[in-house]
Formats: sequence, C-alpha cells, structure tokens
Amino acid sequence: MNQPEIVKARPRPLSAVSQRLAPRGGSPLLVQVHNFAYGVLNPGLAYLMSCLGCFLGLQCTQRARAQEGAGRARWLLLGAVSIGVTGIWVMHFIAMLGFTINGQLIQYNVPVTILSMLIAVAVVAIGLLIVGFGGDGLRPLLLGGTILGIGVAGMHYMGMWAMRMPDTMHWNPVLVFLSVVIAVVAGTAALWAALRLHGGTLVILGASLIMGVAVSGMHYTGMAALHVDSAPGGGMLSMGSGVSATSFLLPLILGISVLTFLVAAVVTLAPTAQEMREDAALMERINRLSQDLGEAQRR
Repeated sequence: MNQPEIVKARPRPLSAVSQRLAPRGGSPLLVQVHNFAYGVLNPGLAYLMSCLGCFLGLQCTQRARAQEGAGRARWLLLGAVSIGVTGIWVMHFIAMLGFTINGQLIQYNVPVTILSMLIAVAVVAIGLLIVGFGGDGLRPLLLGGTILGIGVAGMHYMGMWAMRMPDTMHWNPVLVFLSVVIAVVAGTAALWAALRLHGGTLVILGASLIMGVAVSGMHYTGMAALHVDSAPGGGMLSMGSGVSATSFLLPLILGISVLTFLVAAVVTLAPTAQEMREDAALMERINRLSQDLGEAQRR
C-alpha cells in the first residue's frame, strides 16, 4: 500500500496564510486563507471607520459630562451606539470583507451577524453607564472596562462564527487570550478617555486614533488565532445557509457609514460640553435674578 504523500507548505506572506486541510478520501489538500485579499484597502478603511466611530462616541460622552440624569444617559447611549456600531462592528466587517478562502464563497448568517452588532452596542452602553454614573473611582473604571473588553472580544468571535463555508473553524487559545487582554485594556482606556479626557476637538481626535489602533489590533490578533479545516458538505454550512457579503454586509456598512458621517457633523456643530456648562450657569443666574426680583416686588 502506498504511503500517503506529505505536502509541505512554503512560508507565505501575512496576506496569504496557508491552512492545513484534513484529508478526505485521499492525499491532504492545501488551501490559502487570505486576511488581506485586497492589500491595505480593507485594514485601512476599517481603521478609519473605527476612528470615526470612536471620535463621534467621544464627542457624545464629553457632552454627557455636562448633563445630569436622563440627559447624561441619552448622550451616553448615543456614544455607545457610535462606538459599538461604527467603531467596532463596522470596523470588524470591513476587515472581514478582505478575508477570503481560495475557491470558496464565504457567506454570512444574518441573525448571528445582527446579534453581534447588538452585543457590541450593549456592552459599550453598559461600560459607559457604569463609568458615567459610578463616580470617579478606579473600581467602576476597571469593572466597566472588563465588561466592555470581554463583550467586544465576544462580538468579534461571534462575527467570525457568522461565516458559512464548507470548513470548520478552530482557534489558538494563546492568541485568543491575548486578543481578550487587548480588548480589556483597550476598553478600559476607551472608558477613561470617554469620561475623564478634557480638551477640544484635537484632543478627542488623538484619542480616537489611539482607540482605532487598539480595536484593529484586537481584531487581527483574533484573526491570527483562526485555523480552518476542510469539511466538504459540512463544517459551518451544516449550521444553516447565509448570504453573500456583497448583497448583505456591503450595503449595510455603506448605509451605517454615511449615517455616521452625518451624525458626526451634527454633533460636532452642536454646543460643546463647556458651552453647555456656561449655558446652564447663565440660566441658573437668570432664574436666581428672576426670583430675587419677584421677592422684591412682593415687598
């Protein structure tokens, strides 16, 4: 009986990572998994959208500091939507559009993909509300950052789990753990910047650029942990069908991106946190003066 042939893969650049396929009735096969199928286009656009979402979110959270009660909660929730949807979710799936497997069409399960977006918004909202209403101590910052980081990592891996192709997916536990650590550190830094950072637009822009690096770094660390094994007729396809990225993800990402640009423009032109404080102080002085005049007239 002939001995099975051993196929050795030559080292390839990062843009084409070779994955071993399990043999099925013959010699082992070899497939190429590309994380950067379109070069720097996907990681570059993903980073820019992450920065935009974080910039808008920081603008909202800065204004939340000038509010109390329900007003603060509304600004924090708008910031959570901005960071969760555009800063994290859109960044992830723009990067995933550059992930290809030779000879295969990758589809995405719609409910799982939408659920990953809701998870991103929910964990960011929880983190911002904990820090926004929990005081200035270290405990709420660490608690909120841990919840945010674990949730963001979960969103990224759920986004990968939404892929449907005739393969099975496995992850390197060391790199998975590293990606979660990066997410927790990045989440804690994001919450600190959101509710502790003082300064104008340039300061917020600088913080959003750093947050974009952290989110992108977490994503590609998670992608480096991914291993794909062939399972023709089974694998992720056995969990249900999906839709192509061009018919589902691309229109959704474009729509969210345009809406984010519009909201960012509106929020940037809105009164700043300092202007809100000055307006509140002016209204307080006017009310006090009105009360004093009313008492003087009654006398």
